[in-house]
Amino acid sequence: MIDDSYISLQLPPIPYYITTGLSEYKPGDQHPDRRNLGLFDLLWVVKGTLYIGEEDKQWEVSAGETLLLLPNKYHYSIKPCEVDTDFYWIHFDFKGDWAQHESDPASMPLPIRQTWENPYLIHLPQYAAPPEFALAERHLSQLLAYSNEHQRGVYWLEQQLFIELIGVLEERQDRSNADSRAMKLANKTEAYIRQHYQSDLTNAVLAEALHFHPNYIVRCMKEIYHCSPMEYLHRYRLEQAKLLLIKTEWSIADIADKTGFRHQPYFSNCFKAYAGISPLRYRKQFSP
Repeated sequence: MIDDSYISLQLPPIPYYITTGLSEYKPGDQHPDRRNLGLFDLLWVVKGTLYIGEEDKQWEVSAGETLLLLPNKYHYSIKPCEVDTDFYWIHFDFKGDWAQHESDPASMPLPIRQTWENPYLIHLPQYAAPPEFALAERHLSQLLAYSNEHQRGVYWLEQQLFIELIGVLEERQDRSNADSRAMKLANKTEAYIRQHYQSDLTNAVLAEALHFHPNYIVRCMKEIYHCSPMEYLHRYRLEQAKLLLIKTEWSIADIADKTGFRHQPYFSNCFKAYAGISPLRYRKQFSP
């Protein structure tokens, strides 16, 4: 079946690797039926075809393809394997918020980094044929070898390999959206704003720097970040102000100037509207 389902994980926290195994099925063998496993089960088929379903969806997962089974669903065999079938499986846990959706991940807003957070959305295709499957297979083989060693010696190596495997799956989705003009321009706009937020930025300045019409830049930012460039700039300046209030002893006037606000009263009003308290009270929260 063609499946456009995606699983989105809101980071932090980070997905947590549990264990890896290699199952080798002969013709007539089949995947066991299970309900509410409590862990994500990521299958990587390296030989043959696995026939498996989850609730009302069914797949024929062939060599070079992956399937992500969800922790709160019913998984079952559609039919026994017809040929020798080998597949790696990874169990991992995730304590954060996640969701299953059918929409293109490019239509979901990207998170804006805040002072104490570095949020990120992982978008994993539930069923995929990753172009870097050969690399993934080498990682899987190494994870399997680590599973027989003392945990203290390989713990961080296992976690690193697992995160790289997640990146292989996400890279597949990234490549599928690589031609998105809106995504490319929104990313360039965000980067330019971060680099020049202290200066007098306007839509006209962005248009001249990025060589696109200002209306098109605004439209792309709203599509990807669900805010205009000037709204993004305003939030980013205030987040940088939060950081400077805590990390420096600069005056409120100096911080206003350093973050692109040329008038202290205006900065203080904007900060209070954004954070709920004045800049001075915000700083005092972290004072001994």
